[in-house]
Amino acid sequence: MGRPGYRQGPQPRTARRGSPLIGLVIAIVALIGYFGSSQSNPVTGESQRVNITADQEIALGLQAAPHMAAQYGGQITSGPDLDLVQRVGQHLAHNTIAKKAPYTFEFHLLADTKTVNAFALPGGQIFITRALFNQLETEGQLAGVLGHEIGHVIERHGAEHMAKQQLTTGLTTAVATASDSAGAATVAQAIGSLLNMKYGRDDELESDEWGIQLMVEAGYDPRALIGVMQILEKASGGSRQPEFASTHPSPENRIGRIEQNIKNAYPNGLPTNLRK
Repeated sequence: MGRPGYRQGPQPRTARRGSPLIGLVIAIVALIGYFGSSQSNPVTGESQRVNITADQEIALGLQAAPHMAAQYGGQITSGPDLDLVQRVGQHLAHNTIAKKAPYTFEFHLLADTKTVNAFALPGGQIFITRALFNQLETEGQLAGVLGHEIGHVIERHGAEHMAKQQLTTGLTTAVATASDSAGAATVAQAIGSLLNMKYGRDDELESDEWGIQLMVEAGYDPRALIGVMQILEKASGGSRQPEFASTHPSPENRIGRIEQNIKNAYPNGLPTNLRK
């Protein structure tokens, strides 16, 4: 029994309501921040939506390099394999259009013997795992891998992705604020992730084109890059997820694009005396 004067029974619920106006403001700020931050690429001359400088990219890459290397068993610090990686990498960096980039390229061989991978950090830190290095058959294939990664750095893909991720986060926050709905925020985040995946696949194809260009400029046969794709396809063991849900295009699809790009770039045939 309740106390005298205390009325028991269902209490009215206070409906949770979002704030469309605040959500709109957040969205506008995110959009202005993204579309209002453009810089000219020093190599390509193209305008890119990035919000950090080349010096900041270099600092970020140097800061992240030890942590990334630790995830792959650490760096190999001496030996003929490291010497080869550094020699081929520096040849590409100093004898091609890559020398116009405001970065100091450094090439690292990682001790991981299980993960077939190569990647680049903003600012010119480039890595290849021993697992991938051990499967390469020619110096030209190594040049293809490193040229591809140099392409990521030249195109400032890391800086572009940082800006896009900030935009995605801002728009997701705007949706959540406007609707006050966890479900809506989840949907918005999923859409943003798919968009960023698409950008990732486009970046890989763009870097393949850079790999072709840099290889030829450095005196390597770009068809060696096809061999790299075949190695990656074999390494996947048929276990990769569908291409539309992956940041990397499937290797067999990249092979066709590489062959077509070589034909487009050199319709009269490749230069002679290229190293394989």
